[in-house]
Amino acid sequence: MKDHLAWNKIFGAILGTALVILGLTITAQIIYAPHKAAKMGDAIVVAADTSDAGPAVADTPPDWGTVLPVADVAAGLQVSTKCASCHSFNEGGANGTGPNNWGVIGRQPGSKPGFAYSSAMQDFGKKVAKWDYDHLYLFLAGPQNYINGTKMSFVGLKKPEDRINLIAWLRQQSSSPAPIPAPNPAAAAPSAAAKVADTGENATSPVSADAGNATGTAGQTASGAAAPAKP
Repeated sequence: MKDHLAWNKIFGAILGTALVILGLTITAQIIYAPHKAAKMGDAIVVAADTSDAGPAVADTPPDWGTVLPVADVAAGLQVSTKCASCHSFNEGGANGTGPNNWGVIGRQPGSKPGFAYSSAMQDFGKKVAKWDYDHLYLFLAGPQNYINGTKMSFVGLKKPEDRINLIAWLRQQSSSPAPIPAPNPAAAAPSAAAKVADTGENATSPVSADAGNATGTAGQTASGAAAPAKP
């Protein structure tokens, strides 16, 4: 009988201790529970410092007759390496993730045999007869923005001089390079013409129809935008 009562006391003590601990835990959670503020603190808005920034310049196509003769074709070849994972540029080269771009300047958009173009690019090709300097310049700046729905996911070349040099190089990747128009400086975009023309001092190689072929890759493009005006 004594042993039975002793075990009851032990179990009772354990149970009582557990109940006390549980009660203290619940009480502490009630007292110290976090309370979310009904309204977060005021957001601090930091305005961009534009005190030294010049006026915004529209990214419009340059005067090709001015910039192409002094474009850095070697630099354009280097830029083309950014496209190499999707495109080939050699004559008779295979299509990859993007179409082979030998002779792309002057070719109708969405017309390379054997390549499955997006419907957006096919529709663009119905409105635009060929890839000319202006369309390539604007397309390469942001394919997705220029042709909405294109398969080309490349973010684009933001520097005008990169696009000009690449286009100068692409022009050479053809059995019949597209002609260079006569200069019309009044139509030149200051941001592009100033950086590339700039008295020709930064150019390392002139554009020539017999330049050697190279392989690289340029991205496919973007959204059915209206054709830009000719300079």
